[in-house]
Amino acid sequence: MTPAYKLDRIDIKILAVLQRNGRITNVELADEVSLSPSPCLMRVKKLQQAGYITGYSAQIDLARLGPTLTVFTEFTLKNHRQIDFARFQEALGNIDNCVECHLVSGGYDYLVKFVTAGIDEYQLIVEGLIDRELGIDKFFSFVVLKTPFSKQHIPLSRLFDEQA
Repeated sequence: MTPAYKLDRIDIKILAVLQRNGRITNVELADEVSLSPSPCLMRVKKLQQAGYITGYSAQIDLARLGPTLTVFTEFTLKNHRQIDFARFQEALGNIDNCVECHLVSGGYDYLVKFVTAGIDEYQLIVEGLIDRELGIDKFFSFVVLKTPFSKQHIPLSRLFDEQA
């Protein structure tokens, strides 16, 4: 299977099940996608080798660990050259508290999600970015007051089944 491999419905089912439960046994996974265990395991390994499965991780309930602050920040850069974007993205990639970074269209360039221990830590991070002279023109911060829900699973079958 190469990265250009066209996924079929069974591959999509496997990916959907694994994103819901990465700890599922191969026998349980095979049963859920209507395959025998050996071909199912072969498909999972091929999906991993082709880069469709990039890793497995635990979902942590941060609230149980202690208080945190989530902030979405809109950044606008002064210049829009490729090198400016690359420098900014590299700087953000080196900040552990930066958990998402999106280059977007519209009134600003980046939408970035930070999770910190509190407002003081967030302020230090942003001040550090400004001090590094990364070409930030302006930024706006949006402190999350409450997260009614956050979905970790993408509806793969709805998005890709018709293409399979």
